[in-house]
Amino acid sequence: MRYRVRTPEGELEYESILHVEQAYVAGLVDPEDEVLEEGGTLWRKASTFPNLARARSPTAAKSTHRKQSLIILLAVVLGISSLLLVWSGKGLFGLLVAMIVVSLLWQVTVTAFRRKR
Repeated sequence: MRYRVRTPEGELEYESILHVEQAYVAGLVDPEDEVLEEGGTLWRKASTFPNLARARSPTAAKSTHRKQSLIILLAVVLGISSLLLVWSGKGLFGLLVAMIVVSLLWQVTVTAFRRKR
């Protein structure tokens, strides 16, 4: 059964509720967006669909997203610092900072793969 989703940016059509759920988990469909089942006439908020309500907690997803963004920003800053240390002749300290960058990016990657799809 097809579903149409109406967002402030426009309307999208999905093949099934599973596809809507995947978009919901990915943040493409918000709880306040309206969903219409094929053949239906009543637009309902996405948060009123039990499958979608169980799929993710919007506040938890935003918190995880913010944490991931900060870790990536920290990794970029430390990566630049590592390069500067290597170029200034302090290769051992640069290598140490680079290893910290690797561990941060490893954490980001593992967290991304653990997310429910």
